[in-house]
Amino acid sequence: MSTTKATITHPFLPTSGREIDVVGRVKHWGEERVVYLNDSGRVQSISSAFTDIGQEDDFRRIAAGRAAFRSCDLLELCRRLDALLCVPAAGHV
Repeated sequence: MSTTKATITHPFLPTSGREIDVVGRVKHWGEERVVYLNDSGRVQSISSAFTDIGQEDDFRRIAAGRAAFRSCDLLELCRRLDALLCVPAAGHV
């Protein structure tokens, strides 16, 4: 049986740089995922965009390694942090 090799490329995953043996590809909720066996022999999946066989998204292609985050993701992070910081601490009014 021939298997396809893939490398996990997402820079913030602890498994970044790891080579995996792809046993299949599936689509969940509109997202293509790569199916592989983890170190314990259990089936696991990861977004194909996080591997070198995923379709390259436009942001990464245009940024060419010069930007780690998309503007929309940073704005969403700011929104969530503002929401967290606006919550009064327990015991304070």
